[in-house]
Amino acid sequence: MFARLGAARRRAHDKGWKNRALHESFCQAGLSSRGPCLRLTLLTRAYCHLCDEMRDALHPLITGRGVELIEIDVDAEPALEERFGDLVPVLIDGEPRGGRELCHHRLDRGAVRAALAARETPPGGIA
Repeated sequence: MFARLGAARRRAHDKGWKNRALHESFCQAGLSSRGPCLRLTLLTRAYCHLCDEMRDALHPLITGRGVELIEIDVDAEPALEERFGDLVPVLIDGEPRGGRELCHHRLDRGAVRAALAARETPPGGIA
């Protein structure tokens, strides 16, 4: 279903990775060079100024943190449009199905920071 994402719409924001394929395989395994990888999905649509604002505000929070950001146009996926159409933009921790909504309409920086912190804390909470 998400295989139709173009390369320009799928971005890895970890500047430490020179090999994108290696980065993606680590992210799929839930790992990065800095600990567990966080995959965020941004549901957008064309000509959406709130989508542009959320993307721009999100970028400084995730750059260099081992975060994979996937953007999906809800208008290209009928099931997603039906479920999230009135809420776009929507930021989800994980995939749209089974992931946890972090925020919609406006970026909730606190929710993003909490999701990042949860992934950066080792099991058992010992740093």
